[in-house]
Amino acid sequence: GIAGAEGRQRGPRGEALQHGQSGTLPHFLEEPVDAYIVKSNPIKLRCQARPALQIFFKCNGEWVHQSQHMSQEHTDLGTGLKIREVMINVSRQQVEDFHGPEDYWCLCVAWSHLGTSKSRKATVRIAYLRKNFEQDPQGTEVPLNGMIVLHCRPPEGVPVAEVEWLKNEEPLSSEGVIDTRGDHNLIISEARLSDSGNYTCVASNIVAKRRSATATVVVYVNGGWSSWTDWSPCNVRCGRGVQKRSRTCTNPAPLNGGAFCEGMSVQKSTCNTLCPVDGSWGEWSEWSVCSSDCERQRSRECTAPEPKHGGRLCDGVALATDNCTGGLCTQNRKLLHDAKPQGVENSSDVALYSGLAAGVVTVVLLIIAVTLYRRSQSEYGVDVIDSSALTGGFQSFSFKTSRQANPLLINSSMQPDLTVSRTYTSPMCFQDSIDKELMAERSLLDPLPDLKVKGQKIELPFIVSLGVAERAEYHVMSHPQTFPRGLAPDYRGVAVGTTLGRRDKNLFTPQVTLTSSRPLHKATAVFGHAGGRLVVPNTGISLLVPHGGIAEDTTWEMYMIINQEDSSTVSEEGTEIFLSPAVTYGPPGLDLSCPIAMTIAHCAEVAADDWTIRLKRQMQDNKWEEVMSVDEESTSCYCLLEAQRCHVLPKHPGRYALVGEPLSQEAAKRLRLAVFGSPDTSNSLGFTLRVYCVDDTPHAFQEVAVGERSRGGRLLEEPKMMLFRGNTFSLQVSIQDVPQLLWSIKPFTTCQEFSFSQVWASNQRPLQCAFSLERYSHSSSQLSCKISVRQVKGEEQILQVYTSVVENEKGVVPFFTQSDCTITSQTGSRAFKIPLSIRQRISATFDTANAKGKDWQLLAQKLHIDRNLCYFACQESPSSVILSLWEVQHQDSGDLDSLASALEEIRTPLLNQIAHTDRRESRNNCERE
Repeated sequence: GIAGAEGRQRGPRGEALQHGQSGTLPHFLEEPVDAYIVKSNPIKLRCQARPALQIFFKCNGEWVHQSQHMSQEHTDLGTGLKIREVMINVSRQQVEDFHGPEDYWCLCVAWSHLGTSKSRKATVRIAYLRKNFEQDPQGTEVPLNGMIVLHCRPPEGVPVAEVEWLKNEEPLSSEGVIDTRGDHNLIISEARLSDSGNYTCVASNIVAKRRSATATVVVYVNGGWSSWTDWSPCNVRCGRGVQKRSRTCTNPAPLNGGAFCEGMSVQKSTCNTLCPVDGSWGEWSEWSVCSSDCERQRSRECTAPEPKHGGRLCDGVALATDNCTGGLCTQNRKLLHDAKPQGVENSSDVALYSGLAAGVVTVVLLIIAVTLYRRSQSEYGVDVIDSSALTGGFQSFSFKTSRQANPLLINSSMQPDLTVSRTYTSPMCFQDSIDKELMAERSLLDPLPDLKVKGQKIELPFIVSLGVAERAEYHVMSHPQTFPRGLAPDYRGVAVGTTLGRRDKNLFTPQVTLTSSRPLHKATAVFGHAGGRLVVPNTGISLLVPHGGIAEDTTWEMYMIINQEDSSTVSEEGTEIFLSPAVTYGPPGLDLSCPIAMTIAHCAEVAADDWTIRLKRQMQDNKWEEVMSVDEESTSCYCLLEAQRCHVLPKHPGRYALVGEPLSQEAAKRLRLAVFGSPDTSNSLGFTLRVYCVDDTPHAFQEVAVGERSRGGRLLEEPKMMLFRGNTFSLQVSIQDVPQLLWSIKPFTTCQEFSFSQVWASNQRPLQCAFSLERYSHSSSQLSCKISVRQVKGEEQILQVYTSVVENEKGVVPFFTQSDCTITSQTGSRAFKIPLSIRQRISATFDTANAKGKDWQLLAQKLHIDRNLCYFACQESPSSVILSLWEVQHQDSGDLDSLASALEEIRTPLLNQIAHTDRRESRNNCERE
């Protein structure tokens, strides 16, 4: 057919002219275009040319058979030229059967009388799109204003797939912030909160549409601190206190999982509020010269000291006048002996009576002057000022010679008899044998001679003994007025029976209803007017009843009970935990004239101010009510917080506990770690190690010790302390370095873990984990290993174990040092470090303000008990309460040095004051004479 077409091309010229065709080459009006076979559907290739006698397709270099061509011809109405159009079909099978270096291609060849023309090559390819993306976008978290980059590499396909992005199943609109580059990645240069969402990459071509895995983008906001608030006012009106300032994590607030602000939300700072100073008069000036009015004057100023900081002005007058002639001036300002002669007789009578009156006045003034001078001399008793009397009289089993320059020391060369008397100082346990021996001995109660200073006699009414002064009988004779008696009206339903009707006879047994917990430790004693100390042994809990707190001819049976509490009941918010055992003291109807001092051990690490610690009291409905915060000021209660214990002066009997609220994740409480061991009773080759983690209070460890003693456990290493922080991370206990050739351990038990909540809210309850080991033979009698106790992202402590597994082996670390202690109380003067006479003189001296400002506030300052002074100001005897606090602070040391040093600092200026007063009174006496 192709040859015939060529023959017809060579036909007569007239035939060409007949068709109206000019002598030009064919011009393609339509050329074949590239095409894709989708699935099994053939495609059509089309050509159109003019003038054209014939058009044929040529594919892959070979002519397509004429029968496969579909052609048609029509005349262009505008030019009258013939236009020929040809089409062919290309099937999927044809393309798949072609194996060449190129893609399947076809072109058109058109003939005219002048020659042939060829069209462009059109490729034919089989279209497809694979299922799997070469790279799916990955979810990410970016900060606000950060850059979001989502990568997408679409599946391989022909033709190449086009990519679009969906956000939350909606086509993504760029809005000028989204960059979809040629590599199909999605880039958002500055992320906004609204950019958070689920992103999907969609790839599509003429065959199919594919979706990638969904990528979740979270735009988060890290928290930022607001500005600090202004410092709060000092929480005390006078003395050393605390002020606070705070900030909040709201600038901005954390959002979408952003980090919480690092650092503390509350800052505390010590502050000192100047105490008001009342004004006091200075010395009178000298009398002026007698004036023509027969008067003289003297003045004084309110400058000793001047009133400061809101203190009171001086009372009295600043200017004094006096008749300088004894009242003998006449109305004419002339003396009576210059009057006319007829008045001589009357003048003599007047002179006589005037002389008698002047004599009486002089005697009265002398008596008043002597009285005032003696009062000024005794304003500070020598027993209070002389620190050597304190240090010499109450050092346990030692004698300290006084300073030679001390003029108040009497008979300093006298040597003490140390064989007759001794001083017992332990606050936790009182040995019965020592008490009985002390009662049987006679006290060395030799009073010191009187002392004269500057010609004035100063009596020393106190007794200094190198042993125990002013001993009181330990077994107190009960009085008919012993309380509690029956059910008092203010007992609030708690039944407590009456006790101790007569000596050595108990009529009733106290029955206290405690519904919420089981009593673990209890101490009971009868106290009278002399006061005393009550101790729950080995628990860090004690109570001091001051002398005079109980009325004379009255005794009370008092008790202390330690109870186990459930920390979940401490507050509804759940942010507070118990830092101490719950301690009950009573009876509920106890009536005292001055506050008792109770000492409670706690386990908080208070050095870094990461806690808000409160004293709480349990009410009738078992809910805990806040009494006060230890950093705040209160007139109804006082708390003195130390590193390991807190001294409390509560107002009412009841159940008390210290609770803490952490201010940051750096807040920590102390844990005591101990490892005990004992042979396995069911396996002669077995040995068990028990590791305990308890709150670092004596009471909590005592419970462990009692339990281990009952099971025959041995303490294998000295207990150690570690800090457990409130960062929500758990506590891990693991055993290491076990000799593999000598011992075996149960699998999967080498590391054990306590959750954070178990440790953080353990509330004095011991946490225990055990490691069961087994030796391979009886010849292995020694065990050495390490116990590691660590908090995740926190501290770690190592307990080194090296012990014999033989039961009767010696050298075990002792830990029941006071387990045989049975006497838990002392009464009378033996319970106090400060002798009663000295205590009374200190109180009498400092409770009354004087011209030099040496009052109880100065005593508190010198003893470093100078916060919350308003509490002491509300007491009948502030100095006595301050001394009670000093007693409980120093109950362990038994050392009076700090008190002696404080009084020594006050003594030196006081002696100067006494000497100055002496000289001033002598001068005034001379002037009167």
